[in-house]
Amino acid sequence: MEIYKILVVDDEPDLCEGLKLNLEIEGYEADTAYSAEEALEMNLTSYDLIMLDVMMGKMSGFEMARVLKRNPKTANIPIIFCTAKNADDDMIAGLNLGADDYVTKPYNIRNILARIKSVLRRTERGGATAPAQASAPVAKEDVKAKRIIREDGLVIDLDQIVCTIDEVPVRMPRKEFELLSLFMSNPGKIFSREDILQKVWSDEVVVVNRVVDVNVTRLRAKIGKYGKLIVTRSGYGYGFKV
Repeated sequence: MEIYKILVVDDEPDLCEGLKLNLEIEGYEADTAYSAEEALEMNLTSYDLIMLDVMMGKMSGFEMARVLKRNPKTANIPIIFCTAKNADDDMIAGLNLGADDYVTKPYNIRNILARIKSVLRRTERGGATAPAQASAPVAKEDVKAKRIIREDGLVIDLDQIVCTIDEVPVRMPRKEFELLSLFMSNPGKIFSREDILQKVWSDEVVVVNRVVDVNVTRLRAKIGKYGKLIVTRSGYGYGFKV
């Protein structure tokens, strides 16, 4: 059984140590850093996930996230922001930076642990990136049994939770994959933002409409030339190849 390694970055030592203890009780390997600067001195490529506070000392969590995303060696490490900043604009800013989740303080430890499990399930080492064999072309007779949806070179496998573009696996966070699945499963249908929130973010406590827009924008960029297949109907919502 693989043991996941998590780094907690926060300038509150008590919070760091408390979260570290709970992570270790859950079976994770956990380290702490009390500033972004300290964290950036560590071997970050060894971590499967980073829990990152936003408001810290000289370098904020947002600034550290930008550094990580610019470096190809750390760009794919999942990030969960844990912060007291709970304004909608702050949440949108975190998501725009490529964060996999955003949790506001004070938080419930059970909620944090559930979100960590969810992010790890959908990230590269946790299963979101396609295994090597998934990039092989799928025989036509297997498509129905395996619940595969194809639009030219854009393919999603609903059973393996895999997206490939021209047979190349694409790392895709859970919400982006669920959005793409919703759209591709219902070609020609326009979903309102409220519909999308209910179907894709039903497990979240509070999510604003703008989160839908941010994720659709990220999804379009992620699927490259196929992004134009996700259409916008002003005042209504989004759909696929309408």
